[in-house]
Amino acid sequence: MIPDKPVVQLEGVSLRYGSVHALSGLNLAIPAGSMVGLIGPDGVGKSSLMALIAGARKIQQGKVVVLGGDMAEGRHRKQVCWRIAYMPQGLGKNLYPTLTVFENLDFFGRLFGLDRRNRHSRIAELVHSTGLVGFTERPVGKLSGGMKQKLGLCCALIHDPDLLILDAHHWRRSFVTRPVLGTDW
Repeated sequence: MIPDKPVVQLEGVSLRYGSVHALSGLNLAIPAGSMVGLIGPDGVGKSSLMALIAGARKIQQGKVVVLGGDMAEGRHRKQVCWRIAYMPQGLGKNLYPTLTVFENLDFFGRLFGLDRRNRHSRIAELVHSTGLVGFTERPVGKLSGGMKQKLGLCCALIHDPDLLILDAHHWRRSFVTRPVLGTDW
């Protein structure tokens, strides 16, 4: 990635659900290395925008450039999606409730192609930084909401992505995100 180029660039992006305009002619540039928050009432297109950036929703109109390439091009999406971590709304929807904390993390590490040594090292780092160390053998279905939130974040970060997209109102300046993201914000 070229440092001077934005990590995300949107030009004239519009998205509709039937007669409802979720996004209309949106232009946006997000520089690399920045943390950006989208704030607004329900139903104004925040989640739709994040899904477009992550490559999880089809572009209807406009141009979405992420990590140096056009997300409308299947070849670029295929090359770049492993560099993106996207957590859509819905606590724990990306987790497997019958698997343990460790098994979920191991699964996501395998999914992103980490070898055993790197997977286990990354898992140890993530569970330590989120306070899940004593819960690695607990089934996810037996975790509290806050623990599921932490685990979901760990699963998203297991492969050390270049772009992290968190779509949920509960990702606040908290003990959950601060140690893992390494921020003092």
